[in-house]
Amino acid sequence: MSALLKKNVGPIDRALRFALGIALLSMAFTGPKAAWGFLGIIPLLTATLSSCPLYTILGFSTCKVRQPS
Repeated sequence: MSALLKKNVGPIDRALRFALGIALLSMAFTGPKAAWGFLGIIPLLTATLSSCPLYTILGFSTCKVRQPS
């Protein structure tokens, strides 16, 4: 598996990312109809993949499962 796709997003973090992604995307279609609401795709993808490239770069993880090196 690629180093960028290493699982480093825990379940609570995933739920928060999913909620944030839905909230941002909803802004693109309802309410203020802001185009930057499409940035909600990013937290949705990282929640779906359980992997955050920024966490990988910073060496951070909210996932309790230890990944083999």
